[in-house]
Amino acid sequence: MKQKSAKRQRVNKSPRGKPRGRGLSVIALAALRDLLGDERTTPALKRRDLLIEHLHAIQDAHGYLSVVELRALATYMNLPMAAVYETATFYAHFDVVHDHQAPPPDTTIRVCDSLSCQLAGANKLHHALEARVDPASVRVVRAPCMGRCDSAPVVEVGHHHVRYATADGVEAVVDTGHFHPEAIVWQRLQAYRQAGGFELLSQCRSGQVTVEALMTLLERSMLRGLGGAGFPTFKKWHFVHQEEGPRYCVINADEGEPGTFKDRYYLEKSPHQFLEGALVSAWAIEAKQLYIYLRDEYPGLHRVLNEAINELEKAELVVPGFIVLRRGAGAYICGEESALIESLEGKPGKPRHRPPYVAQQGLFGRPTLVNNVETVYWIPRIWKKGAAWFAEQGRNNRSGLRSFSVSGRVKNPGVYLAPAGITLGELLEEYCGGMVEGHTLAAYLPGGASGGILPASKADIPLDFDTLHEHGCFIGSAAIVVLSDHDNLQAVATNLLAFFADESCGQCTPCRVGTEKMLTLLESHHWDVQALTRLAQVMQDASICGLGQAAPNPVLGLLKDFRAELSQQQIIVSDAARGSTP
Repeated sequence: MKQKSAKRQRVNKSPRGKPRGRGLSVIALAALRDLLGDERTTPALKRRDLLIEHLHAIQDAHGYLSVVELRALATYMNLPMAAVYETATFYAHFDVVHDHQAPPPDTTIRVCDSLSCQLAGANKLHHALEARVDPASVRVVRAPCMGRCDSAPVVEVGHHHVRYATADGVEAVVDTGHFHPEAIVWQRLQAYRQAGGFELLSQCRSGQVTVEALMTLLERSMLRGLGGAGFPTFKKWHFVHQEEGPRYCVINADEGEPGTFKDRYYLEKSPHQFLEGALVSAWAIEAKQLYIYLRDEYPGLHRVLNEAINELEKAELVVPGFIVLRRGAGAYICGEESALIESLEGKPGKPRHRPPYVAQQGLFGRPTLVNNVETVYWIPRIWKKGAAWFAEQGRNNRSGLRSFSVSGRVKNPGVYLAPAGITLGELLEEYCGGMVEGHTLAAYLPGGASGGILPASKADIPLDFDTLHEHGCFIGSAAIVVLSDHDNLQAVATNLLAFFADESCGQCTPCRVGTEKMLTLLESHHWDVQALTRLAQVMQDASICGLGQAAPNPVLGLLKDFRAELSQQQIIVSDAARGSTP
């Protein structure tokens, strides 16, 4: 018998010296250099943290990301194709088109399907638009909260948002062919300085105000982080400042919590007051640079902040390049501070395991202060009016002011600055004009999708940090979504869990699988309490970050306080075991 050769013949192999995999398009690389600049003469363009910015530039130019362009970008940045592809496909706002696929239509209509928009008829609007448009030139897709819940339902055509959207109104915008972001009238630098703006920053830099004095002021004012966790601001400054430099300051402007739009309100109202507070925060920790991470759903504000930063640089109030404005790309998880930092570094926004905390190892591995937009917005005002002015504003033994984003079944939705500790009943009566005609209060979300759900009978609970925990809820960013007796609780629950399932980063099994499993259980007309509560416990105990930990909150609230209402809506809530394991 003839023996086989020990050496197997190599077939279909690339010649030595050539990389394996798909070949690089020289034309695509040349086009990329025309668009982004020549990385051979400007090596800084190859920095990893610019990857998402480069992806935005390509998509803005062409309307999508072809795999050919991604290969060229990998070569351009000297990154593995796998790293570029993983990042591009992680974010919802990037449209990756493979070699065998046709590009998406020139026009994209995004219909917000968050809870507030659902209550306002977003599902019906979505179907109406699908029936009207030509799918060859226009596509209609669902999108998560766009931060405009006070004008629901909301639709985005290209980069233009249509408020109180109707099918006719959206079609009229499509017919114009002009989808630029809406114009924003904002307070310019000169007006802000004439009103005393940037006095605090000037006194900080001149030594008239010390870091210690400012931290004492913030401690007495009881200013806390206003993005969700409510950690005392002065303590966060102290923890970062005691770490060895260089340090970074990051502002989280990625408010993706359904029902939240207060940060957008303050950025539109007075971007320079926000920027002064941010610069003071950066000064306090001696930051090397100040990064602002703005959600991509706010394209108009991207232009506003760019112009405002240019004003500061021209006025020599800040060194060019000290403030870095970065765009998100459609990922709710990037509201979590470590996921946000991963995104700033040009990676998928997946939360980090802690410790170490970002105050110790944050952006680029250095100590990092992460603050919310509204938190730093208040710093110049508190300095001007005094700590007592802010601290003494509360009700029901609470301290300070809170900005409530109110939407849902109320006459006058919007952002309302009210005393911390105000109750929902007081908020509705004194600020929102009450309920919509013909609707009776049935329930409310005190802290957006993740903050839980409470019945009308608990509308007298003070709305502030630490007051809602015993009821299985938290105030978070103070996003109040009001529900009425007209609303289907099963539809509410499935909307919220569908959001969490879509937005899970997929890194940990309890969240990735748990949200999908819980959504499946909720879509049934038989709610197995034992299965739901066991699954909720696993998600709360084992998820890496707050998304998976908080996702079950509204479901647990419904099981606790709404058994009778669910029964009336034909939902069978059973405590008996059914032998199923989530």
